[in-house]
Amino acid sequence: MRKRTLGFVALGAAASLFLSACGGSATGGSDSASENEFDQGSTQIVNPSDKTGGTLKYAIEADFDSTDPGNTYYGWSWNFQRYYARTLLAFNPEPGEAATDLIPDMATDLPEPNEDFTKWTIQIQEGLKYEDGSEIVAEDIKYAIARSNFNGGTFSLGPQYFATHLDQADHNVYEGSDPLAGFDSIETPDDYTLVFHLKDSFSEFPNVLAQVQTAPVPIEADRGELYQEKVLSSGPYKFDGEYEPGVKLHLERNEHWDASTDPVRPALPDRIELEIGVAQDEIDQRLVNGDIDVDARGTGVGAAMKGTLLDDESAQGNLDNPYTGALRYVNIHTPIIENVACRQAIMYAADRDSLWRAWGGEPGGDIATNLLPPAIPGSNPDSDLYPSEDNKGDLEAAEAKLEECGEEDGFSTTIAARAESDEDVQTAEALKESLARVNIDVNIETYPTADFFGQYAGSRDFVRENEIGMSVSGWGPDWPTGYGFASKITHGDAIMETGNFNTAELDDPEINGLWDQALQTEDPEERADTYEQIDTLVMENAAILPVVFNKALLYRSDELTNAYYQPAYMMYDFMALGVDRG
Repeated sequence: MRKRTLGFVALGAAASLFLSACGGSATGGSDSASENEFDQGSTQIVNPSDKTGGTLKYAIEADFDSTDPGNTYYGWSWNFQRYYARTLLAFNPEPGEAATDLIPDMATDLPEPNEDFTKWTIQIQEGLKYEDGSEIVAEDIKYAIARSNFNGGTFSLGPQYFATHLDQADHNVYEGSDPLAGFDSIETPDDYTLVFHLKDSFSEFPNVLAQVQTAPVPIEADRGELYQEKVLSSGPYKFDGEYEPGVKLHLERNEHWDASTDPVRPALPDRIELEIGVAQDEIDQRLVNGDIDVDARGTGVGAAMKGTLLDDESAQGNLDNPYTGALRYVNIHTPIIENVACRQAIMYAADRDSLWRAWGGEPGGDIATNLLPPAIPGSNPDSDLYPSEDNKGDLEAAEAKLEECGEEDGFSTTIAARAESDEDVQTAEALKESLARVNIDVNIETYPTADFFGQYAGSRDFVRENEIGMSVSGWGPDWPTGYGFASKITHGDAIMETGNFNTAELDDPEINGLWDQALQTEDPEERADTYEQIDTLVMENAAILPVVFNKALLYRSDELTNAYYQPAYMMYDFMALGVDRG
């Protein structure tokens, strides 16, 4: 008999948990969080309320990569877009260990697999509506998936799980008069059923159905790259006017959304306003002043405000400091620094203690010496292939590796960092200082966050033309398994010409084979063993220099209701939030 240990939960339980919290008690049976208690929101709902109305105000420094659900890969974007984009499945709307379990969203139930996990069938609810009052049907979801993964290069920023796993020949929805002609890897036998046909066994496939690429798009509504200007809403909010890149995105209520069909979104505010292009220091100050409610980036206050808040006893009850599940790291670009011994020299010479301090020290996370974060099955945080005393670096080992790769006098390279991230830039500066001790000269170049992967560090041509040998990055799981965390940054099949997140361009046949093997392994414990092997091989290849297993310092005002940390998105659950301005 097939084991059904895929980590899903039933709809009713998840919905009732939120409703009980709105009634006045936090998840887990405890009462509402007490005042002046540090880190309440990491494990419970703070300021639970079912009060509706008001305007929830967000701000962010860097823009969306895209507001189009079919062309985005930023965690905050996935979280925010759920205001106007419903998905087949969703993550459980509650804090704690069950938060990453799957529940239905547009679906009526969780998908049913065949015996070898190559075919998955799912039904959607009848009567779901877009903002124009038209009905959402299965073909709209099929088309949304096709346009986001089979588009002839029109979109390059989102994950390509469907393109990788669907049993589908080459296809381009933007060629020919019938966009779905020949697209038979997804069947829609009626208006409410989808049947997915996969190339190979993929036991973790339901996690892909929670991604925003499953948000429905009618064929007649699609405008290609221009669709991001005004996305047709399937959720509780719709665009108020057009999205203004670099300036704002405002949302108003969608009167055709039916709350009784939606277990994920209580939709408490009347209005959502996102201001774009605000400097991080200004965001932090406006948060504390109460002028805005949420930093949409979701990764915590900047370095300047962090120190101020941690020293302020009166602010402790407004602060959360959760482990995010993310890894902050440096890619070592294998096409530029080709010799593995030269890359290993960087690994040995890195002063991990200084890198950790650059990321904020203890409130910023724990020193990382392996790839997979501790919460991921298969992680071995004790693994350290490049040990050194007090994490200061082993310069003798680094020099020996430089001699081995024929660069005994050192070499020069460039490291790319996101301009709007102080921590990224400080990490680059700390690494530059570390590597100078063994005559590796590092030039730091900064680029805009919104285009960092689309045009700069994630563009293979740009990397080669500018000889960028390293880039500072961060990554969190698309879902909490080894595959959901690391396949898109270490599998050779994930390498793309632009919008590339396997920025190291690691393409090792043994690692690729183990990823493929894991997908065909039903037993989660066996998969975890495979993920641990992959972790070790990535470190041996010296393609990724781990820096910290990240923690965020999040500030929430007294007026923000239903605040809790959602590990699936590595920030507050935006859908739960409301405001109570008295």
